[in-house]
Amino acid sequence: MTRIDKLANGITIVMETMPYLKSASFGVWVRAGSVNEDESNNGIAHMIEHMLFKGTKNRSAKQIADEMAKIGGNINAFTSKECTSYYATTLSEHLPMAIRIIGDMVNNSLIDENALKKEKKVIVEEIDMYQDSPEDFAHEKLQQRIWKGHPLGYIISGRKSIVRKINRDQILEFMDKYYIGENIVISVAGNFDECKILNLVEEEFGDIKSRSIIKAAELDNKPIYHKVKCNKTMDIEQLHINIAFDCISYLSEDRFTLSVVNSVLGGSVNSRLFQQIREDAGLTYSIYSYGSSYKDTGLFHIYAAMNPGQKDIVIKKIKAIVDNIYKKGITLDELNMAKEQIKTDIIMGSEGARSRMNANGKAILNRGRLVTLQELIDGIERVSLEDVKEFASRYLDFTYSSMSQVGNIK
Repeated sequence: MTRIDKLANGITIVMETMPYLKSASFGVWVRAGSVNEDESNNGIAHMIEHMLFKGTKNRSAKQIADEMAKIGGNINAFTSKECTSYYATTLSEHLPMAIRIIGDMVNNSLIDENALKKEKKVIVEEIDMYQDSPEDFAHEKLQQRIWKGHPLGYIISGRKSIVRKINRDQILEFMDKYYIGENIVISVAGNFDECKILNLVEEEFGDIKSRSIIKAAELDNKPIYHKVKCNKTMDIEQLHINIAFDCISYLSEDRFTLSVVNSVLGGSVNSRLFQQIREDAGLTYSIYSYGSSYKDTGLFHIYAAMNPGQKDIVIKKIKAIVDNIYKKGITLDELNMAKEQIKTDIIMGSEGARSRMNANGKAILNRGRLVTLQELIDGIERVSLEDVKEFASRYLDFTYSSMSQVGNIK
């Protein structure tokens, strides 16, 4: 059973009770990510995520870690282009303590100058780690270039030169703009007492102001897709390529068709890309497709890693496979198999407290309403062969694709 309430300060809380479980998951979702940044503070949303673990008025960084360890829980966070999330999963009897810890972090973090100075070094190391990963770098560089001039193209972790300059005042100002009631969704799922948890959330988060006196910058321009080609030479054995097509927002009704196309093309081990290029031809170890969808736009990606000498034949085969779907669509057997795979993933992925907390939090934050399991299944079932062919003809035209290459490029 799912219940939605709103605190007096505008925070939305969604609670899904799952009485057959012995655990519960709690998450705070903030509508603040790299898309809310500018050239002078790119990386600040991600930096705030780090700093909220570095001590509060009531707990040191070690006490935060120790108190979660004492209750055997897992606490973590992530920053994306459009939101930041702080979450914990633990046994049901320890849920109140997890809520108090995260509440303390969100409300009372010190953002200590010395801790900030040290954490910048950690974040720079994290940036280097991603840049040392050719798979991640190919993806990030491509999105950065495709949406050049728009915040959606910013790298979430930021640029090192900017990260080193961000100061405490900038962090406090950013939090004052975006860490406000109308930007926050709290999601709870698992086995818990609704009334007790609602009262506790009110106690811990009810004092957050509903709005900011500092006006947040409005994104008045939709990101524009630019066809690009970018190369990065690395002294490594494999060549990593990422091909991207201009695609849909997560709000589009075509998102169900995208799921089917992705499954058939490269989202599973029986997909065309995997079977024809990896299994039949033995040209790559890793090849797959995936979507990156955001509020106003999205991309459809194909990734592959190979020996540099195989590049031309791999790209030629990828193009032939994509063009075949673009021109002819898919078979009825492929459609039915994809639907069953996707439905199975949806259902199996909805059976834990953490997954339900995530799904509900994202749905309220992104859509302003819950999306039921049946709605998702019905959406997949409605996809037809004609839908797939029309989608492919609209979005999978190789003429307008972009590509990044990372590795031993000649």
